[in-house]
Amino acid sequence: MIEKVSEVLGVDQAEIGEQTDLGAEYSVDSLELMEIGARLERALGVRMQIEDLLDMRNIGHAVDLVAARISAHPA
Repeated sequence: MIEKVSEVLGVDQAEIGEQTDLGAEYSVDSLELMEIGARLERALGVRMQIEDLLDMRNIGHAVDLVAARISAHPA
């Protein structure tokens, strides 16, 4: 997951942690959140809700959102 976020942000994976605040630290906007979401969807095979993507605060929150989507719609 961190790999996909780092690709969108154009930063090294080592710079990103679970508590990395995407908005405050990287000024991530809604388009970048959508790109992160699209990459996560492709990589993990899970559909994300737009509202969830726009509410992502940090990497840990993104992990929680993905886990919730996977458990709600198991393969």
